[in-house]
Amino acid sequence: MDNPFFINNGPFKFRDILKDLDIENNQNIQDQNIIDIKDLLNSKSNEITFFHSKKYKTAANITKASFCITTKNLQNELPKSCIPIIVDNVLVSTSLITAKFYPDSINDNFDETIKEINQTKFNDKVKFGKNVLLGDNVLIGSNCKIGHNTIIEKNVIIGNNCSIGSNTIIRNSLIKNNVKILDNCVIGKHGFGFFPTQNKNLRYPHMGIVIIEDDCEIGCGSTIDRGSMSNTIIGKNTYLDNQIHIAHNVVIGENSIIAGQVGIAGSSIIGNNVKIGGQAGISGHLKIGNNVEIAGGSGVIKDIPDNSKVMGYPAKSIREFLRENRWFTIQRLLIPKQKFLLM
Repeated sequence: MDNPFFINNGPFKFRDILKDLDIENNQNIQDQNIIDIKDLLNSKSNEITFFHSKKYKTAANITKASFCITTKNLQNELPKSCIPIIVDNVLVSTSLITAKFYPDSINDNFDETIKEINQTKFNDKVKFGKNVLLGDNVLIGSNCKIGHNTIIEKNVIIGNNCSIGSNTIIRNSLIKNNVKILDNCVIGKHGFGFFPTQNKNLRYPHMGIVIIEDDCEIGCGSTIDRGSMSNTIIGKNTYLDNQIHIAHNVVIGENSIIAGQVGIAGSSIIGNNVKIGGQAGISGHLKIGNNVEIAGGSGVIKDIPDNSKVMGYPAKSIREFLRENRWFTIQRLLIPKQKFLLM
């Protein structure tokens, strides 16, 4: 992932990285420059990555990174071209190094670059309501509308024919063409990533962005967190209902429909043509296949293959769920008949 908004403070010497992690190392490469930190799949030569779970074994096997923060038990999964940096807690160590490269990605304080839109070059190019504010590094395409009391903070690109509702806040986001974002949304703020360390919570940097592809609609009161080390992506022609939370690094495919009050935890991947009923919850780091239907109120805690229909908690195939709950199903079906006989 090439970062379009956050400034990389690198490169750093290998020895400086080791010092930050309190690691002693006598290798002869301590003067080698490390130019960036990325995930396993996107990292390249002279970059550092991290590997904390066997779930990402396949990506670890083919990573092109020169260095990897990992554990003793996982180090043998890395290619010989990648030097392991052995630590006790991979995610905490990765957080420390990411903050070294991208210190501006940790906190989301209010944007001090904000100006009223009528004081910017977009005064005559955008139709806007009252009290609309824009930050630095904002680009807005043609034929766009922005509602009352909305703040487009720094580092936002909005395409053509977009409609942004009232009382909405957007930052660190790329919004493509023909997108509708309704009232009271928050898009592009950092996710809920932190690690408890003794009596303090260590917040994880979020250097990714939010990408909303063409022809999407985001319902009222929805929140979409930006990615931590990769991007949060909403695929083309996907519609989100009201009060939906999309956590960091989530990728949702094209032509999907998600009903109200659904929550999708971090780093889950949702396929194309997926339908999710209201108040369903999807745990983190899962893969939901294409053409999947998830019934309302379901709790998804494992991967779901293509073309599946699931319901319940934990979510399982509808046929299996109905078979296991046959008695309750029969009773529910009989109730209308009994009422009819009593009339």
